[in-house]
Amino acid sequence: MSSKKLSITSKLPSVKTTIFTSIGQLAKKYNAINLSQGFPNFNPDFVLLDKVTKAMQNGYNQYAPMAGDINLRETISHKIQTLYNQNYNPETEITITAGATQAIFTAITAFVSLGDEVIVIKPAYDSYEPSIIANGGIPVHVSLSAKTYKIDWDVFKSKITSKTKMVIINTPHNPTGTILTKEDMQSLEKILFNTNIIVLSDEVYEHIIFDNEIHQSVARFNNLANRSIICSSFGKTFHITGWKIGYCVGPKELMNEFRKTHQFNVFSTHHPSQIALTSYLQNEETYNSLPTFYQKKRDFFVKELEGSKFKILPCKGTYFQLLDYSNITQEQDVSFAERLIKEHKIASIPISVFNENNRDDKVLRFCFAKTEDILLKASEILNKL
Repeated sequence: MSSKKLSITSKLPSVKTTIFTSIGQLAKKYNAINLSQGFPNFNPDFVLLDKVTKAMQNGYNQYAPMAGDINLRETISHKIQTLYNQNYNPETEITITAGATQAIFTAITAFVSLGDEVIVIKPAYDSYEPSIIANGGIPVHVSLSAKTYKIDWDVFKSKITSKTKMVIINTPHNPTGTILTKEDMQSLEKILFNTNIIVLSDEVYEHIIFDNEIHQSVARFNNLANRSIICSSFGKTFHITGWKIGYCVGPKELMNEFRKTHQFNVFSTHHPSQIALTSYLQNEETYNSLPTFYQKKRDFFVKELEGSKFKILPCKGTYFQLLDYSNITQEQDVSFAERLIKEHKIASIPISVFNENNRDDKVLRFCFAKTEDILLKASEILNKL
């Protein structure tokens, strides 16, 4: 006799295969140049690789402390103090995480309950909303303006209700490459003043910012820092996305709750990586040199596209360049992205999948964290369209 078939109620009934997976599979099938997913095609610094190898050889192969190696947390504390003039206690206010996505999920799980509203600025990184929904929360959208991708702070303020538990911000911004200015942060600070709303600040591209702009971390603003969890990524900073290691910082009362969830979600992260990063971070040029490093790649890619029919939208940070293709075709961006793979052997990410109601701005995202030969081949294809 067969057993009764299980009846399963999905917590995420609307979630399908991510655009990164589907585009990645299509790119592989058609052997396309892949400028879709956000990871470098070049190796990290061999100095860092040597340090992690030596850490393993020296016996750092068992569990790290739940909150992370204390020397690494002290190093991060010093880094933030130097860059943003904000002090975080390494004992109680810094936690090493299994990448930023885990930190984001853990922060949402720690604070968002059934019926809580969370403001999400669209287009948004695709992990935010599933994490909110899985915890019973309600995403409330604020859309950036088309093409300029700026926040209308009056609209933002109108979305705040008595049920608003959290606001998620991201600067430099994925997928648009825009940044929040000092004035933006002051507007946010003013709107949230005298509320009980938590800010989750995704700052994984903090060191990839261009044109002499300054990264406006929430840590710079006391009345934001005291209500914020900041998520950062060593993977994005040091070209080691596959290591899945990052960190988050926040005031003691928030971090205490974060760690309650973190200890059962992950407990601790890769120990030899933490030892290696502690040593590697002592040289501040390892991250201070990144703006110049990536701006050269951005400028190279943009210069090669100057003769194309694409409109090149401003990129102030991240390693993503948006291209407006409205002078080429009016087809829907997902369809155009798929056609570029099949017919022209180049892969990108359509922006509509990140927008509220899949708003189609006729814009594609291209990752320029690639070697110059790949960027040159990509631009040659795009220039022919």
